Amino acid sequence: MIQDDHFQLLQSFPNVLITAHQAFFTRNALESIATTTLSNITDFAEGRPCLNQVKLT
Repeated sequence: MIQDDHFQLLQSFPNVLITAHQAFFTRNALESIATTTLSNITDFAEGRPCLNQVKLT
């Protein structure tokens, strides 16, 4: 259940259609995600700096 007043208001209109965001679900996007993930795992396992590491300050 989504607890968002704006979302619920939009849902109440008969002329509004709400769909899921699927931009990531292309072959190119999934290949890029897999390549980046495997690269991150390899860098971590081999003790190299991870270019995509999120550093908290």
